[in-house]
Amino acid sequence: MQDKMMDSFNQQAREFFTPMRKLNSLMLDNMERVTQYQLEAMKRYSQMGTSTLRDATDISDAEQARDFGTRQVEMMTELSNQMLADVRAMSEMSQRMKSEMEALFGESGQAMADSMEEATQATQQSAKSEGTAKANSQAGRKRGSGNGNSSS
Repeated sequence: MQDKMMDSFNQQAREFFTPMRKLNSLMLDNMERVTQYQLEAMKRYSQMGTSTLRDATDISDAEQARDFGTRQVEMMTELSNQMLADVRAMSEMSQRMKSEMEALFGESGQAMADSMEEATQATQQSAKSEGTAKANSQAGRKRGSGNGNSSS
């Protein structure tokens, strides 16, 4: 009986902590993806800036300054396109995270509803069994007291 109770308790604890473990795992995976993406983006932007500074230090006459200005316009266009791509990528990661969390919460909610249904059914069966056992016990006592009176 005690082993059965401990097994039941352990099972309930596992069921209780499973959604939290899944949520923590989901959050950690998302944080790793976002961090990795941000590090890569920072590296791209740093390389663009460093490249621009190198180009600026190489300017020695008006013609090179004009060429540098032209390349700066191109670089700014490239930078703005890259920033838009990064915003889209971060938005997609956010949407993915939202979808995964909704699925997890839906799963957890369904599991909780199923557990509640099982618990309700178990309680009802236990109450019926208890009621049947009580009725049998009372019927047995009545028969026993009735038998005691007729033998006297």
